[in-house]
Amino acid sequence: MIHIDAHCDTSNSLWGSDDHHGAPFRRAVEKSLISPKHVIQIGIRGAQNNTEGWDYSKEHFTVVYMHEVDEVYGGIAGVLEKARNVVGDRPTYITFDIDSLDPVIAPGTGTPEVGGLTSSEALRFLRGLKGLNIVGADMVEVSPPFDVGGPGGGLTSLAGSTIAFELLCLLAMSVAEKRN
Repeated sequence: MIHIDAHCDTSNSLWGSDDHHGAPFRRAVEKSLISPKHVIQIGIRGAQNNTEGWDYSKEHFTVVYMHEVDEVYGGIAGVLEKARNVVGDRPTYITFDIDSLDPVIAPGTGTPEVGGLTSSEALRFLRGLKGLNIVGADMVEVSPPFDVGGPGGGLTSLAGSTIAFELLCLLAMSVAEKRN
């Protein structure tokens, strides 16, 4: 699984509940729904993460914190290479949270974090996944009430629809490659 997000989504309980939007990947590991050694999280950053979730992710997954994109991996090309190595030729699900993008580009989300990916970085990364065994994808957490922009749509809606289109293209190309 390739998880692109500002947040780990591996917290334990929140407000007395184990099932919440900050815990799906911890629950998936606990229920043996995903193989942790084949999961990469990209773009993790910000104060809305808790140390428990960060520690859980570091222990179980490959994590690329946002500051590491340039400092450790030398940019998106290096992160792309790492992601391809982690998932290999296995069936791969891509989950893209809109808050992985910098809020200057995508302010319409419930949990924005400054210092995120640019739209150009996100598109280069996604397009670089062509050829992987993509079996599904999602684009989550666009919140139109928090969006800004002119008549007919906002910045986040445009970014989100573009990302969703890219994900659908990746899925279609993967299906076509399997047929040939």
